[in-house]
Amino acid sequence: MPHHWSDTPEGPVVLTLTAHRSLPPKGFAAVILITVAFLTLPLLSVLGTAVLWWMLPFLAAAVWALWAALRRSYKDGEVSEELTRAGDVLTLTHRPVRGDEMVWESNIYWVRVELHKTGGPVSNYVTLKGNGRHVELGRFLSEDERQELFNEMQAYIAQSKTTTS
Repeated sequence: MPHHWSDTPEGPVVLTLTAHRSLPPKGFAAVILITVAFLTLPLLSVLGTAVLWWMLPFLAAAVWALWAALRRSYKDGEVSEELTRAGDVLTLTHRPVRGDEMVWESNIYWVRVELHKTGGPVSNYVTLKGNGRHVELGRFLSEDERQELFNEMQAYIAQSKTTTS
């Protein structure tokens, strides 16, 4: 699950959301190696001829393009969000891949968690409402993960309001 709660006695309750990684680093290396292996098979038939030197740049470009696309995918997956609570203040910090991080704060007593089944940029769109603003939460998660996140957030907010009042 790309989100997890950490409740340590020394610090605040933290919810960390990260993008799902379907291809681990070892899988990345395996894909590149398998691609190179399959692309060298046709080269064996033209080994020692001038055709080899005509084919080699195109095959190298194909491997480089695959490598660049996978690296870009990994970079795009570095988006994260962190929800912390210090006293009555709930803080959401969104760290995009490109650009500055965005911070939203609100008193936990006024925070509402909303699930938009339709009408949002994605289905099961989760937002937090408080301090006069709506902010999205976990847009990069899958539809099922956003539904689960909504249920957990609703329970956390309700529990927080009852235990501290």
